[in-house]
Amino acid sequence: MFMERFRLDGRRAVVTGAGRGIGAMIAHALSEAGAEIVVVDVDPNSAADTAGKLTAAGHKAHSRQADLTRPEIVEALCADVEAAVGPVDILVNNAGIVIVKSALETEADEWLKTMDVNVNAMFYCSKAFGGRMVQRGGGAIVNLGSICGFVATVPQNTPSYIASKGAVHLMTKSLACAWADSKVRVNAVAPGYVESEMTGPFRKQFPHWYDRWIDMTPMGRLAKADEIASAVLFLASDAASYCTGSILSVDGGYTSL
Repeated sequence: MFMERFRLDGRRAVVTGAGRGIGAMIAHALSEAGAEIVVVDVDPNSAADTAGKLTAAGHKAHSRQADLTRPEIVEALCADVEAAVGPVDILVNNAGIVIVKSALETEADEWLKTMDVNVNAMFYCSKAFGGRMVQRGGGAIVNLGSICGFVATVPQNTPSYIASKGAVHLMTKSLACAWADSKVRVNAVAPGYVESEMTGPFRKQFPHWYDRWIDMTPMGRLAKADEIASAVLFLASDAASYCTGSILSVDGGYTSL
């Protein structure tokens, strides 16, 4: 009974930013649970690569290229996916960027780009796919937040990224309340520092950052991408049927200090 609640057989899931890294791992997790996956990425080659690996493993998968910062493109993407693949039951808003600059170093265009990708695109996708879930009377949306949605990080301090993730957390709660009557659940996962293509270069360029991250994490290590993907799977599944508006910290205890 309980393990069956984690199954996603017969459901269709869209995962944005799934061409690589955490997004690709999320796509693998949901597909292993039985979902048919639509991999969306701004890079068509990486999207096709992830979808190809899923297909080769015996799962149902498709790929789409899209610039999610343009609402008209998101609407067209949603219409295309639902016409070609079918109604979408699960949306994972994973696409995001980080520009590591201090407040005084951050240029206006860098601030706007961060908000555009991390906040605006998430809203456009939630409105397009979530709006159809509302009409059908059910669905699940999982957003990728961050420990930066709770606390400012050190030794690096990236105000554009931190502000964007704070917005993600409150957007999650707002949409959860708005759509609860329609049985559309909206939750978020808030990862700590993760071993990924995003943090890898920082570890090499700023080794003292890495040491500080480890020192401030009670579990004494970075997360692995599959640990984040497992949390997303939980929130997307019926195992989390009474969860909405939740921000699930997966941070090794970082925000508990």
